Amino acid sequence: MASLALFDRARPNHSRRVPESDRGRPAKGRARTAVQALRIRSYRWWFLAQVLSSSGNMTAAVAQSWLVLRLTHSAFLLALTATFSFTPSLVGGAWAGSVVDRFDRRRVLLVTQSSFFLLSAGLGALVALRAAPVWAVFAFAAVTGVVNAMDAPARQVFVLDLVGRDRAANAVGLNEVVINASRVLGPSVGGALLATVGVAACFFVNALSFVPPLVVVAALVARRGWQPVARQGRARPSGHVREGLSYAWKHPAVRSCILTAVAGGMLFNMGNTLPLMATRAFHGGPQAFGAMMAAFGGGALFGALMAGSGAEAPSGRLVRSLVAATGLEVCLTALSPAMWVLYAGLALAGFLSIWFIALANALVQLRTEPDLRGRVMGAWTMALPGMLPLTSLLVGAVATWGGGGAGAREGFGLAGVALLAAAAAGWRALGEPSTGTVAVREVPVAQAPAA
Repeated sequence: MASLALFDRARPNHSRRVPESDRGRPAKGRARTAVQALRIRSYRWWFLAQVLSSSGNMTAAVAQSWLVLRLTHSAFLLALTATFSFTPSLVGGAWAGSVVDRFDRRRVLLVTQSSFFLLSAGLGALVALRAAPVWAVFAFAAVTGVVNAMDAPARQVFVLDLVGRDRAANAVGLNEVVINASRVLGPSVGGALLATVGVAACFFVNALSFVPPLVVVAALVARRGWQPVARQGRARPSGHVREGLSYAWKHPAVRSCILTAVAGGMLFNMGNTLPLMATRAFHGGPQAFGAMMAAFGGGALFGALMAGSGAEAPSGRLVRSLVAATGLEVCLTALSPAMWVLYAGLALAGFLSIWFIALANALVQLRTEPDLRGRVMGAWTMALPGMLPLTSLLVGAVATWGGGGAGAREGFGLAGVALLAAAAAGWRALGEPSTGTVAVREVPVAQAPAA
């Protein structure tokens, strides 16, 4: 098969030691080359597939919002759609992580990506047949949320299976590049499709976007010699849900990073705050809202690249400093006296926030025992995006209570206050050098050679 040919030329990499090409270089300079995940052919194909898939998701998200508004003309019901989408991650994230720990991540991804394909195609067919009432849209959103609760931790741990611990920080940074690139590509495609061929086409395009990840994962399933990163301590993890949650709670650095993810979610859910800033604080229209999103997304792309180009073991001290700096910057941005100041502040907020969230994600994975990573990343998914339904209500209440432009600014600035509080709560835990990366013995891993 042609798809298998992409990976058949793989040579076993029997060590996670420093590559020969990097030996003899200073450790500081070596860190920036050893973590280049895109040098691994299998990860490179997975990265490209994720760009397409994530952009398809954003295309469908635009269509879903438009469809709910067209059917109900209700902003409350539009917000309820997000509740259906993200609540499964909050409720079932820990259980999903236990499944990821117990089963082959490749096969879990085959199930989730196939399910996404069927769900998007099914909703597109209902819309095309004019047989999609709003309750059906909510039902599809809820089922998609259940699948995503399983898919999110599987994808994050699968990346470590592809690139290993030495390239983990770079791979997490590249994942943020994927997310922010999709925020530009997806809505653009969605808007064009809505204006030309209609809502149903957006869902069909999203369904097709899951084909490339399916091809990559299927090729790796069929490939002989594949072995994920070793699980330390047990031949087969127990999969107990409480074990992962207990581990995350008992390890202060991991707990602190998950807390920053909850606070960061309040900033990243800009669909609730920036429309209010655009209309109430600055009396603008949709163009102003679009420019605000673009400013944040542009800064976020640079932040993701910065996260991916750093040292292979993220520093807890850097994470806590970035969280604090982001919180202070967001609070100042909420007080912007002019629109251009707001744009500049949003760009800087995007840069800092994506930088710290990517490093925190990598730090959690690297400081977690290998046989618990799925469950701990399930806890991360419970925090971000699982907590969004609750934090969105909090932000909305603050914005409403403040009233007028002041309420909009307070609602946006609340994320900055939450980030400052998270930085303060985890300052000591993230500053202790004893909470370094887990020392594990990696087993031989068959992966694609550097190209």
